[in-house]
This record gives sequence, C-alpha cells and structure tokens, in this order.
Amino acid sequence: MIAKQDKESPMTSPQTQTADAHAHIVVHDGWGELVLARSQRKNAIIGPMVVNLRAGLAALLQGGARVIVLRGEGGAFCSGLDIDAFAQNPAPAWRQSFSTDWAAWHLDLYRCPAVIICALERFAINGGSSMVFASDLVVMGEEAFLLVGEAVQGMAAPMNVAWLRIKTTEAVAAQLTLAPRRMKSVELQRLGLVYEVAADADVVTQANALAATLAGYPPSGLAAIKAHLRGLGNAGDGAEWFKPVTVAGGGASAPTRIR
Repeated sequence: MIAKQDKESPMTSPQTQTADAHAHIVVHDGWGELVLARSQRKNAIIGPMVVNLRAGLAALLQGGARVIVLRGEGGAFCSGLDIDAFAQNPAPAWRQSFSTDWAAWHLDLYRCPAVIICALERFAINGGSSMVFASDLVVMGEEAFLLVGEAVQGMAAPMNVAWLRIKTTEAVAAQLTLAPRRMKSVELQRLGLVYEVAADADVVTQANALAATLAGYPPSGLAAIKAHLRGLGNAGDGAEWFKPVTVAGGGASAPTRIR
C-alpha cells in the first residue's frame, strides 16, 4: 500500500511505499483519498487491488478519516474486472479467493462509518459501477458514463444488484442491470444516484472540496446519521447481503469482454 500525506495534515506519518501496490491513500486533515492505481489498465480490478483497497480503507479509518474520496488514478474511475488478468493460464493464485475478497470489500464499504464520496471520471463499468453505488455521495463528470453490463456477458451482477436494492427501487435497478446501456451523469442524477455533476476536469477537485467541507462538521454527526440510515434499511449488518457469489466471475469462471 502506497501512502501519501497532505502537507497540512497533523495525522500520522506516511507508510512505507511498496512497488506492487495497486491502490494508495492520501491523508488530509479529517479526511482522505483512496485511489485505484492501475491507470495503465484503466484501473481494472484484480485480486491484489482489492486487498490493497481494503488495507487502504482500514488505514484511513484508523487514522481518523471521517470522509473518504474514492477515485481512480489517471483521470478515470474503473473499467471493471481485468479480463486479461482473469483469463491467464495458469490462473493467478488470487483467482481462488477473489469472490470472497470482493464480497468482503463491499462489506467493508457497507460497514464503513466514514462518508464515502466517489469521484467518477470518464467511466465506471461493471465491477467499477458497484463501487460507485457503494458510495454515499457521487460527484460525476458531465461526459462520464456508468455501465452495468454483466448481462451482455452472460454474467450475474451480484454487487451491483445488492447496492442498487439498498439505494433505489427494483424498477430502477432492473433498468440499469437488465437492459444495459451507458448512463450519463444527468440521467443518474435524475434517478437520485449522483449528488453533483461537475465539469470533467473538475471532478476530483469538487469531490475533494466536498470532503473537506464535510470533514469540518462536528465529528459525531456524520457517523451517527450514516449508522441510522443503515439501521433503517433491509441489509442488516450486511453479512448475508454481501455474500460471495462465484458466478460473478471470481471463482472458476472468468469474465468476458463486452462487445
């Protein structure tokens, strides 16, 4: 895990950098950034990235972050599962535990007491879209799009469905998952799934500004409100809601490309 630190932050010193990290954190005063860091692969998801993301989230919470900006490196959010990495033969060792790790990551997000703000630049596809829905607030670029395209690949979309059934109606969830198409920011804002639409070049700046503002609120309020929202929902503690599903492409089967 690569850790960076804002110069003005009074929080703990940066962690040791490691060359194989696929995510990193940036620590600020009362808030932080959790960054998907595989820009050469459009921040596509692999098992080690999920491990790094879980460690990064834990580190930010341990450091006292009350608001977390989830974003991608290189001006884009996430292109979904890394098709080529999943198709490697022999299969990488992380394939065996991917479904469990992926579900555990979403359970971490569900149970996270900090407010999560997603900075959605350019695109969020399939697995990437599930992390958008997992966020409490979404700042999305004007020309960015979101696509829940697993149906086209003949796959289930368990984490997308799980989050959508928490965040919206069955009718909206069906539109997004059963008849996949690229959804732009204005459409998603109309559906209540995007908080703010920003100029494409300003997404991260606006998401960070929002995080800094929220982090300036009295410490207990945000966590208490979020806990109350979770408590009134149907997912309980999340353990059953975010169970591993091997048909999602994490176990013996590998995902395929969207044509």
